[in-house]
Amino acid sequence: MKRTFGITISLAALAVAQSAAAQEADQTAANSGAAQVQDVIVTAQKRSERLQDVPIAVTAITAETIQNRRTLDLVDLSNQAPGLQIKSDDNGANPRIFIRGVGVNDFNPATNSAVGIYADGVYVASPLAQRLAFFDLQQVEVLRGPQGTLYGRNTTGGAINVTGKLPGNEPEADLSAEYGRFNSVNVQGGASIPLIADKLSVRIAGLYQRDDGYTLNRLTGHYGNNTNRWALRGTVHFTPSANVTDNLVVSTGRSTGGSIWAYNRPLLSASDPTSFCPPAAYGTDQCATLMGYTNPSKNLYQGDYSFEGKDRVNLLTVSNTLTIDLGAASIVSVTGYQHASRNDQEDTDASPIPTITASYIARQNTFSQELRLQSNGHTPLRYVIGAYYAHDYLNNNSAYNVLPLVQEELVSPENPTGTDLVDGIGLFGWPLIQKVDSYAAFAQLDYDVTDKLTLTGGLRYSADHKDFHYVSEAANGLVPIFTYDNAKTFDSVTGKVGLQYRLSPAANIYANYNRGAKSGGFFSGQTGNIADIGPYKDETVNAYEVGAKTELLGRTLRANISAFYYDYKNLQVYTTVPDGAITRQLFTNASAARIYGGELELQATPTRGLTVSLNGAYLNATYRDFKSAGNDYSGNTLPSAPKVSVQGAVDWQHETPLGTLVANTSLSFRSKVFFDTSNDVRLTDQARAFVDARLGIRVARDRLEIGVWGKNVFNETNISDMTPIPTLGFDVFSVGPPRTYGLYLKARY
Repeated sequence: MKRTFGITISLAALAVAQSAAAQEADQTAANSGAAQVQDVIVTAQKRSERLQDVPIAVTAITAETIQNRRTLDLVDLSNQAPGLQIKSDDNGANPRIFIRGVGVNDFNPATNSAVGIYADGVYVASPLAQRLAFFDLQQVEVLRGPQGTLYGRNTTGGAINVTGKLPGNEPEADLSAEYGRFNSVNVQGGASIPLIADKLSVRIAGLYQRDDGYTLNRLTGHYGNNTNRWALRGTVHFTPSANVTDNLVVSTGRSTGGSIWAYNRPLLSASDPTSFCPPAAYGTDQCATLMGYTNPSKNLYQGDYSFEGKDRVNLLTVSNTLTIDLGAASIVSVTGYQHASRNDQEDTDASPIPTITASYIARQNTFSQELRLQSNGHTPLRYVIGAYYAHDYLNNNSAYNVLPLVQEELVSPENPTGTDLVDGIGLFGWPLIQKVDSYAAFAQLDYDVTDKLTLTGGLRYSADHKDFHYVSEAANGLVPIFTYDNAKTFDSVTGKVGLQYRLSPAANIYANYNRGAKSGGFFSGQTGNIADIGPYKDETVNAYEVGAKTELLGRTLRANISAFYYDYKNLQVYTTVPDGAITRQLFTNASAARIYGGELELQATPTRGLTVSLNGAYLNATYRDFKSAGNDYSGNTLPSAPKVSVQGAVDWQHETPLGTLVANTSLSFRSKVFFDTSNDVRLTDQARAFVDARLGIRVARDRLEIGVWGKNVFNETNISDMTPIPTLGFDVFSVGPPRTYGLYLKARY
């Protein structure tokens, strides 16, 4: 930690040392035609600003980078910003997002993420809708650290802003098409049409993706973990007068790919099912599940699946942003509506012997309205004042079918359903309805004490009123277990205090204190114990951060660095404990956690046509005091919190008589990660590095590009998660794609 702060101070000192020569160097670079890093405009503070002027840790990922890296949905963003890790145990929904080790492992639909997702300014509340298809985007911004003032609750880890392209005043169109391994097809494009000059324009964009899947079912010869989805987006840009702008975005889409096909790792001794198999024997016929299945293969991309389900997700979103320019200030209204529904039929046990299957059925509707009054221009006093309201409705009707073959043996006149509540055998459902009304009022002020020093202060009051109805039952309601009804308001005050000092036009340093909060609530997973429902408490964090943003060497090098320390109270944590044949889920509060670390972002343009970037993060994230269900997790590392993560990329282009050659390659590395709060070595993955590459040529005045691409070029094992189900004698691994490659074509008008 001391080293990180030392580096921050050293970089600031370097910026001071060269500030006197900065303008002269910039002019010299401009006169010589030397390459310079490009300005990036972000809206991290609800207004358009240069990335380098914003005194928070934020990474901007441009549309070009998104396409060049083949970032097809939210999960593909993992490690593209320092400290960002994203995983999913589903093919169509429920991304689990971690920034600086802060995130939630729970996949149940009523649990809020610790990282807020915003699409065209609208908060995406439903985890069913958060696995966004990435197409026709303008930019993605990753804000690291609590955003308790302008974004509010459920952003203790940070926020991700996804912004689509707006139509312009000139006709334009673009198209990209790819074909690759596993018969993958990816086609996306958009067209902008001005209808009334300088008044009204529209843009229509679409996406189609499919592939055969990369996991083999040895029983049928079929492949699974396949993608099959489409999406459409329509945008209307309306400027009826010089001071009024309205942007309406309507999007819809459907995913009908396969449900997750995991890898089954048996845990019990095949000769003595009352004892565990030694780790050295994993992947051999010496290990078996409770039902006697052995999987003597270590190939994570093969399995024996008793049925091949689908993960169907339907989405409809509407957002409207109205801006009225009053001169010194603007009124901004952001209205949103989202509908998401899901039907996922999953072979959870990933084995040929029916052991446990899951049916996840949910529907969620969200309406939101934000109203802001914010200053225009760079005046000595700048402000954002606003209010927010949202209504969210969730209807969930999911079920687990546990040991159906044993249920048949248990059927009798006294037990016609074959249910055994004590041992956790049966068809267990948990229909629930949750209604949430959210309210907030907030303000942030930035005041230039001098032409170099800016003081920032922000405050937000938030309240979530949650009305929760939950039924625990078995055998489709024939065996009632309990019914739970409760309503509770969770409110909090969060805010920010910060200082920014501009050392020169090319360098500034900042220090911030942020207080963030994540709303409490009710557990929405399966349980037979009414005490598990909660409610659990708000989690809160006091976050301290210092950083420096610099552009050096005539703006051919951008170097941003930050160091942070978090003190968490009542951290919300997802754990599992054995309970009969079911591995019971728990969602509780840890007493405390401590997180600290540092991050570095570098971008250099050593010569025209060549851009080199490097992001790195060091992280230490541990529970300080956490006891749950008789287990003590104090001192353990938080899940999905690698100590070291690095992402580097090289982008190159060179003009030739035939056209412009373009190439890029990127490396993503993370150190060892734990997938469970227990830090069990069995549920740990070693350090991994992934390499992607692309090579192409642009012709026809750069309007046409053709080439080849590859992802995970060296075929690194791609484990995204491990889920323990020891009560049934196995773990399941969720795995991402192996090496993929293909051809691409891009065209623009």
